[in-house]
Amino acid sequence: MRHSTLLPSLLLSLATAASVLHAQQPPKEVPIQDNSFLLEEAYNQEPGVIQHISTFTRLRQSGDWVYTFTEEWPMGGQAHQLSLTVPVQRLASSPDGGRRGFGDMALNYRYQVLGDGDATVAFSPRLSLLFPTGNHNQGRGNGHLGFQANLPLSVVMADRLVTHMNLGCTYTPHAEDLLGNQADITTWNIGQSFIWLARQDLNLMLEFAYTSGEVVAGPGLRQPTQSAFVAPGVRWAWNLPRGLQVVPGLAAMVGVGPSRGERGIFLYLSFEHPL
Repeated sequence: MRHSTLLPSLLLSLATAASVLHAQQPPKEVPIQDNSFLLEEAYNQEPGVIQHISTFTRLRQSGDWVYTFTEEWPMGGQAHQLSLTVPVQRLASSPDGGRRGFGDMALNYRYQVLGDGDATVAFSPRLSLLFPTGNHNQGRGNGHLGFQANLPLSVVMADRLVTHMNLGCTYTPHAEDLLGNQADITTWNIGQSFIWLARQDLNLMLEFAYTSGEVVAGPGLRQPTQSAFVAPGVRWAWNLPRGLQVVPGLAAMVGVGPSRGERGIFLYLSFEHPL
């Protein structure tokens, strides 16, 4: 079967299997309120609850992949949240022949300005420091400290339909390319997702993510770059004793516009539990 038909078929099969499985179980009391795949939802962690998130993205055409691990911690209450994101990636075009290595790590702070997981509208801006832990000589980082801001807004549109909107910007002064050339670069991101709450423990998802940015093209020179993906996906939850919630999920990555022709897969797994 060709890849163009394999991913949608796999998504449909998993959604059907999950629906059948959960139909045989009693209703759950804890709904999924998790990070979206390509976007952020505007819900900070509840007091005393931490979350461990793993994601894996692989693109078919380029062969590139990236794995991220994120740890989210509430700071006293739900208003303040800290998290750390550690990426490991492989770039097929890197000078080292596509060896895997760490990318630039992110230390994130989010403030719950409006609402929470039970509100119709929630808003929680995020500020991040991007530390140059990746090897920029191999294309796995920018070589200097970067700054990122993101504005996630979540809105309940109907009883079973929620949308999440993101607008963000990343700025890296003195970013370096493979040859050591430096330039200040800026990247903008925008996205929207629609989450259908098929059951409390089963969500069907459709996300769109677009980035418009720059890469270093020489001393003080910048070259524009863009990407755009649509991602249909599914996630479900297993609610286990002592408050542990396990949420696996997957999505197809379909390139559109500047990324037309690219395909990929996105895998997701989170563990959420009280301290």
